[in-house]
Amino acid sequence: MDYVYGPGRNHLFVPGPVNIPEPVIRAMNRNNEDYRSPAIPALTKTLLEDVKKIFKSTTGTPFIIPTTGTGAWESALTNTLSPGDRIISFLIGQFSLLWIDQQQRLGFNVDVVESDWGHGANLEVMASKLAADTAHSIKAICIVHNETATGVTNNLATVRKILDHYNHPALLLVDGVSSICALDFRMDEWGVDVALTGSQKALSLPTGMGFICASSKALEATKTAKSVRVFFDWNDYLKFYKMGTYWPYTPSIQLLYGLRAALDLIFEEGLDNILEPGFHPKLKKPDRCPILAVEAWGLKNCAQKEEWFSDTVTAVIVPPHIDSSEIVKRAWKRYNLSLGLGLNKVAGKVFRIGHLGNLNELQLLGCLAGVEMILKDVGYPVKLGSGVAAASAYLQNSMPMIPSRI
Repeated sequence: MDYVYGPGRNHLFVPGPVNIPEPVIRAMNRNNEDYRSPAIPALTKTLLEDVKKIFKSTTGTPFIIPTTGTGAWESALTNTLSPGDRIISFLIGQFSLLWIDQQQRLGFNVDVVESDWGHGANLEVMASKLAADTAHSIKAICIVHNETATGVTNNLATVRKILDHYNHPALLLVDGVSSICALDFRMDEWGVDVALTGSQKALSLPTGMGFICASSKALEATKTAKSVRVFFDWNDYLKFYKMGTYWPYTPSIQLLYGLRAALDLIFEEGLDNILEPGFHPKLKKPDRCPILAVEAWGLKNCAQKEEWFSDTVTAVIVPPHIDSSEIVKRAWKRYNLSLGLGLNKVAGKVFRIGHLGNLNELQLLGCLAGVEMILKDVGYPVKLGSGVAAASAYLQNSMPMIPSRI
């Protein structure tokens, strides 16, 4: 029985974990199997081939590790760097802060480039540091593509252009946890050396798998990287890849079958056709729905410039006299609606609407209707229906037909 049952379905609009498609749930509803039998290596081989595609890479080497995004962070760092290595890392929100904390605890010399929360990475500062680094002491650039705490997306193509402009050999390590399979991501084209994501975000799976794709340059770096690594050591994986058995330890059989079903859904729709919210043909500006609603409510987006607006999460700033935590609590207690809390510096100041993974436009409109009622509950003078009307008008003029039903 559910711990705290509520009638109907929970309206899950946190920016991960997200709703799981029914075909994926059915695919995972199976018994355990011997992972050393011929079936699991054969399945794994197809999964590795297809995982490369979600990173938009033909040359990278993929790894599927039973972990979370935090473990994928550690794997990316320890396989390519040595303690004491100088790295540039951007602090723009809670998750970039946590990655920086990990980098420091692993013993790296972290050159932190901090921006106000709600702003993107300060690439001008990065450029000046690269220009001054004629000795090439900077070994890596670490950047969160999509900061879910503030709803800010960084421009990775520009990061690569700056690195190339100064002909700097630093590795480019990217946290794509809430972007890969949801936002435009081009590992090969943008010269990303290590990219990573987690199963519970846009792939619409349960938590438990970290996905990493490493360039040939990153694999070469493992030969000199002196960081201690055991569970996350890519070399163990590569050894088993050559043997054709793929797994240095026991994987989750159920998650592997779920991943197969999730990838099949993505490729059936076409990866290039997928843009948030949900699995559907590409809309020009799907992020306009929550943005238009926020504007209609008279509130502001935490992301300070439109160029930084995220297509997977919208962080909404509330008036000073309202505690955003109360909005999130009331959403769950009264409306069976799950919204994201404000974290750390923006705790009590913002609430977050996640719009990634397995959802559609009508689900999003239901979420916006719920938010309006909650705002009214906490004393904000919102006009009921205003945000829903703005989003509905946009969608009614832009939503395509469902391809499989034409």
